[in-house]
Amino acid sequence: MNKCHIAYLACTAALLGTSLGAAPSTAAAHTVRLVKPGDSIQRAVDAARPGDTVLLGHGVHHGSVDVTTPGITLRGMGRGTVLRPEAATPASGTAKAAKAASAASGTCAAAGNGICVTGTKGDSVEGVTISALTVTGFRKTGVHARFAEALTVRNVTAAGNGVWGIATERSPRGVFRGNTARDNGDAGLFLANTVTEEEGASDAGGTVVERNRLEGNRIGLTVRRLRNLTVAGNRLTGNCAGVFVVGDENKPKAGRVTVLGNRIERNNKSCPKTARLDALQGSGIVLTGTDENLITQNVIRDNAGSSPLSGGIVVFKSFVGTPSERNRISDNLLSGNSPADLVNTDPGVGNTFQGNSCASSQPAGLC
Repeated sequence: MNKCHIAYLACTAALLGTSLGAAPSTAAAHTVRLVKPGDSIQRAVDAARPGDTVLLGHGVHHGSVDVTTPGITLRGMGRGTVLRPEAATPASGTAKAAKAASAASGTCAAAGNGICVTGTKGDSVEGVTISALTVTGFRKTGVHARFAEALTVRNVTAAGNGVWGIATERSPRGVFRGNTARDNGDAGLFLANTVTEEEGASDAGGTVVERNRLEGNRIGLTVRRLRNLTVAGNRLTGNCAGVFVVGDENKPKAGRVTVLGNRIERNNKSCPKTARLDALQGSGIVLTGTDENLITQNVIRDNAGSSPLSGGIVVFKSFVGTPSERNRISDNLLSGNSPADLVNTDPGVGNTFQGNSCASSQPAGLC
């Protein structure tokens, strides 16, 4: 080996040594902060820096948590890590305890939510992960995100919350995978542009809703005034309705949602009429006021009811009169749905039904 080669190898080894030596210091900068039941989760979250993990120990934790730092992970040790609202206290200590809880968890607790990931317009909180825990018993929402970009929620159980299990607003590029949302007052999983303002659909940036179990809610999954997301491989059962893809008269219209390979069975719980929506029972997938969706390769069975929205796959003119158009319903397996497997009561143009295996439709001829 000549001197040139020896010098080159020596230089390369030195560079590699420098690079390898730098890696441990980078990794060491990412701290795991353990929070035991009874300790303050909010204090640990407030101290965390991007890349840190706040690890909740096994057991029951009380209170709400507001996450405003990008890039952190709030993780439990599985379903046995439980977050509940602040425990009730004797009357003499109620005011003091309420004041302490409000100071510890800010607006998240005041709004009735369990975990909040909160940014602002023009300054989203990016890259937060919530995983491996149970959030239950909150007055409004188990996990709520607003202006939270690239949020990941995985292996979370959101059960028995007053409105939504897991909900987001103005939060594109999300990943919702392997969660269970059960027995929540409205939707198990609720994804929207906004619930407080009237405006057109926003781009969800390829948000993915995958392999979740949505059971016993009013609606398993609601996608409201969004475009560009995928709903795949989920199981929805025991809700009043399985999946709602909802738009309205605003521009741009909601749509371009792919609903692929889901099992949607026996969503026959009965839910009364509300100010915004008719009574629900026996709805598999409902498209209303929305365009250019692809509904394909789903198994949709035994969803039965007498609501105007009942049926296996229902294309329904929105309550504000906006038609659904250019939706493709193809290659789905449907059986035992009532009043029919496929229902189209929408006068919109370009909706197609092809290659579906089904026994009944309204009007006839869609199967």
